[in-house]
Amino acid sequence: MSTKKFAAVTGANRGIGRVTAISLAKEGWHVALLGRDLAGVAAVALEIGDAALPVQCDVADRESVKQAFASIKENFGRLDLLFNNAGVVPPAALLEDVAQEDWERIFDINVGGTFYCTQEAFSLMKDQSPQGGRIINNGSLSAHMPRPNSAPYTASKHAITGLTRATSLDGRKYNIACGQIDIGNADTSMASSQREGALQPNGTRLSEPVIDAQILADAVVHMASLPLEANVQFMTVMATKMPYIGRG
Repeated sequence: MSTKKFAAVTGANRGIGRVTAISLAKEGWHVALLGRDLAGVAAVALEIGDAALPVQCDVADRESVKQAFASIKENFGRLDLLFNNAGVVPPAALLEDVAQEDWERIFDINVGGTFYCTQEAFSLMKDQSPQGGRIINNGSLSAHMPRPNSAPYTASKHAITGLTRATSLDGRKYNIACGQIDIGNADTSMASSQREGALQPNGTRLSEPVIDAQILADAVVHMASLPLEANVQFMTVMATKMPYIGRG
């Protein structure tokens, strides 16, 4: 029986997705790199080498996701890990001013994309031999507590928590484990507002601490390394001194 391990990472062209894909490859995984920017995932694939498979995929497009996972099946033959990492953060907006198109875009990508990829991973994992696999969803501290003026993003990440729980339950009969990593202030392009001065609930702005994305990638690799009879259901990894616990 082959000892090779096969993973798929969405949003793999930059940030946490890129670092996680590289880290998985260093641990012996073959990794499908999914992203809308084909040139971007191809560049990451060059960093990794032969263990990487760049795949163009718009997670908000159901047909694009189906084609991406068909490519994974054709090239890998099985899937042992899906890291649902792709997501977007909209510009801050007063709740009463959120545009319909912004609300729909956030849910199409953050929730719809995660669900579509999870469906395709289920189809592969339940039918392969040996059966099963692991799905890890990228949640957020916003899955627990909102930032000011972030209703669409906060709602989408709360939805991810519900999806993680449902996936974990429905995956039992197929030996599919599902967990979630909730991240606070990773030092990526998405954290620019935190570094420069994030809006606080009292109306002030505060430059918040951030942490290296490699720390988050290492946490995902740890979750992925567990045998399927064990699961990290929820893990929170955050900058120790960011204003989250208590009153700041």
